[in-house]
Amino acid sequence: MPRRVSDRVLWSLVERYYDVLPESLRKELFTKIKEAGLTKSEAEQVIEEAVRRYKASLVAPGEAVGMVAAQSLGEPATQMTLRTFHFAGVRELNVTLGLPRMIEIVDVRREPSTPIMEIYLEPELAKDRDAALRLAGEIELTTIENVTRSVELDYYEYAVILELDPEVMENRGVTLDDIVKALNRIKGRKGKVEVRDENTVAIYLGVEDVPKLRRLHDRVLSLRIKGIKGIRHAIVKPVKDDEGNIVEYMIMTEGSNLQAVLSVEGVDQTRTITNNILEIYEVLGIEAARQAIIEEIKKVLEEHGLDVDYRHIMMVADTMTYTGKVRQVGRHGVAGEKSSVLARASFEVTVKNLVEAAMRGEVDPLRGVIENIIVGNKPIPVGTGAVKLKMRYEFPLAAATNGGGE
Repeated sequence: MPRRVSDRVLWSLVERYYDVLPESLRKELFTKIKEAGLTKSEAEQVIEEAVRRYKASLVAPGEAVGMVAAQSLGEPATQMTLRTFHFAGVRELNVTLGLPRMIEIVDVRREPSTPIMEIYLEPELAKDRDAALRLAGEIELTTIENVTRSVELDYYEYAVILELDPEVMENRGVTLDDIVKALNRIKGRKGKVEVRDENTVAIYLGVEDVPKLRRLHDRVLSLRIKGIKGIRHAIVKPVKDDEGNIVEYMIMTEGSNLQAVLSVEGVDQTRTITNNILEIYEVLGIEAARQAIIEEIKKVLEEHGLDVDYRHIMMVADTMTYTGKVRQVGRHGVAGEKSSVLARASFEVTVKNLVEAAMRGEVDPLRGVIENIIVGNKPIPVGTGAVKLKMRYEFPLAAATNGGGE
């Protein structure tokens, strides 16, 4: 009976195609062939077939990949609903999906309309619900307004009087000392904090001006007692396997602050994510932002049951990030930075683009698809139109000397 191929020989067979197959595909081939227990000759056949299929899946020279990607994403987008909100697995949080979310992604909005974080915990804490609840309490932002039952302005003594809610304070793990400590940060040199009883605190702000008192009243309510800025709400959610068994617990948040959350002890930095692409770019870099764009677009399409080839999504992500910065697909980004005058003018603000190009004396070399369609004087440089054929006629020496006779 033929012997199964050894790990060392199998790895050498796979690594022959180091320059052809990507690393992830080589590792997958190695793992699956090993699990199947194939012989050396069978392994060679599988690897050769994988190489053949991989090469067949690559783009053909001259194919208009940009046009195909735009069409492949644009057409399914017309089938998306305009339904803005969808509950993100739990009733307490909702997330923007559908066309509004797709627009947010390609426009690279500074902040999504519903910023969401999925915070995973380190293995030793992930299965402990109490530990997850404790960590959620540390992460969730608690302000003076959250623990206050009522607020009163004293215009006679120019003070803000806070009536605290003991039940909320207990739930959020906040003490009276924590509140006094927070208020002391804002009282100013002339002000003072006075604890009248266990549920009432007065802060004298040292001003004798009603407009200033009103402004300081707003600042007092927004003072941070504990938690991370930007994380408005945090809940613990169980993660289940296919059979419905709880595998671990994770924290979902309304609001996002990736840099601060990653520095919290007990948070798994390798799995924690946010739906804010610009924040990912600023904290983790351009490659992470590219991957985030791909994952976010896939999530939106899958929610509506739309199947788009992964490579079209990658094309959009690559176009938005290949310069080293995240750029929107629009006149302030990808479309507005094209070298062709006519391509820029065909997208938006036509007259402005043409006038500015004329003032600068720009020349359009007509290398792209759009500008050649507009001008219409030569084949579009895609497919067979991208190939230039030159022929050189060679006549036999005899033909040149005696008029073509042999």
